[in-house]
Amino acid sequence: MEKKKYSKKPEWIKVRPPASEGYFYLKEKTAKLNLSTVCQEARCPNIGECWEQKTLTIMIMGDTCTRFCKFCKVKTGKGSGFLDEAEPLNTALLLKPLDLNYVVVTSVDRDDIEDGGAEHFATTIHEIKKHNPNTTLEVLTGDFSGSEVSIQKIIDAKPHVFSHNLETVRRLTPSIRDPRATYDQSLMQLRRVKDANNGIYTKSSLMLGLGETDEEIIEAMKDMRENSIDFLSLGQYLQPSQDHAPVMRFVPPKQFDKFKEIAYNLGFKMVASGPLVRSSYKAGEFFINEYINKQQA
Repeated sequence: MEKKKYSKKPEWIKVRPPASEGYFYLKEKTAKLNLSTVCQEARCPNIGECWEQKTLTIMIMGDTCTRFCKFCKVKTGKGSGFLDEAEPLNTALLLKPLDLNYVVVTSVDRDDIEDGGAEHFATTIHEIKKHNPNTTLEVLTGDFSGSEVSIQKIIDAKPHVFSHNLETVRRLTPSIRDPRATYDQSLMQLRRVKDANNGIYTKSSLMLGLGETDEEIIEAMKDMRENSIDFLSLGQYLQPSQDHAPVMRFVPPKQFDKFKEIAYNLGFKMVASGPLVRSSYKAGEFFINEYINKQQA
């Protein structure tokens, strides 16, 4: 397929600058606390909406990823082989005064650490749950190189939601994701979570516009449901720089609506689908929070 270059984004991609009271509150608080958020680092278009609803995505384990995916703007490198042992408690304590409804904790991939940072991640989960008992916690992790031992550490920590992104369809995975991150390996890790603890909800995400067909998107959704994934996010891929994979198409909002309908018919409990949806997205998180609270009532 011939690569296309889009010089102008369609109208449905454009968003207004954030201006809500909630946004400025979290902007001030996170700056004072020196708290690193993916919302800011990734220049997420939904930051205004999410912060208004007191939902936040933070990143632990440093800012350098050991993977080299062609869609991501995060800094890459070999990694230091070091993790800050004080970070789990400090993160929990930094979050406490924010009184968040929903928090997503994610990280860069750390292949330079023996367990991929799984123990560090698990400790962070424990500390956040201890100091922020009223906050719904989602973790968005890497695949830990397919390690069952590492993923079990996350399972044992019992986050409310375990999220790991498939990112794209099977055919495009080798050309878009780092060679160490395979399509089946991602599905396997998500399945392991459900097999080990059905009480943990699982979630995944696809970026559209990388050159996939509609049929391949549906096939990927079917693969997710065959592995009992509960929640799904579908969003438009936007090229971070000229060095990254190009945008092959802009999927219109009506097509996202069609995918949403198909996904619900396949059995997903929650689907956030739209051009500006990201794997961590306010609308989806609000629904998930309400869904979990109802199940626990």
